[in-house]
Amino acid sequence: MRRLPPRLIATLVLLLLIWVFRIWRHGGEETPPRQGPPAGEASQPSRDAAAVDALARAVREQRSGVWVEGSGRIVHLLPDDREPPRHQRCLAEILQGHTIKISHNIDLAPRVPWRKGQTVAFRGRFEWNDKGGVVHWTHKDPQGRHAGGWLEIDGTRYR
Repeated sequence: MRRLPPRLIATLVLLLLIWVFRIWRHGGEETPPRQGPPAGEASQPSRDAAAVDALARAVREQRSGVWVEGSGRIVHLLPDDREPPRHQRCLAEILQGHTIKISHNIDLAPRVPWRKGQTVAFRGRFEWNDKGGVVHWTHKDPQGRHAGGWLEIDGTRYR
């Protein structure tokens, strides 16, 4: 009997975990209910399946320059970048065994009070690297060129 390549197995497991997470996140519904943006936040990005799928695809295909949403458990706090622009950084496990760096510009956005073990939700731009990738632009774009991103900890969103 022929064995499946490890990369194919990892991709299938990733897709299965995303599917299970989506069903769990939306109370057993396979497709989340459509809702309009909250009052005062027109055109605010929503955490939908397409954005979550974009993260899985970017990781699987080792792509860069992709706007993604996701969440993960903070497994390690990294020291801040001290050179401008300064960044607050952490490593988050987004799936069993896959860790990404989150790099949050604290010259443009408030510091996030994250702790190891917390869950962080995020929207930002994903860049692949040999360590698994980094998500940045987790804040508003002061020049309005990008839609901008955010971080969310314990129900509070930081932009």
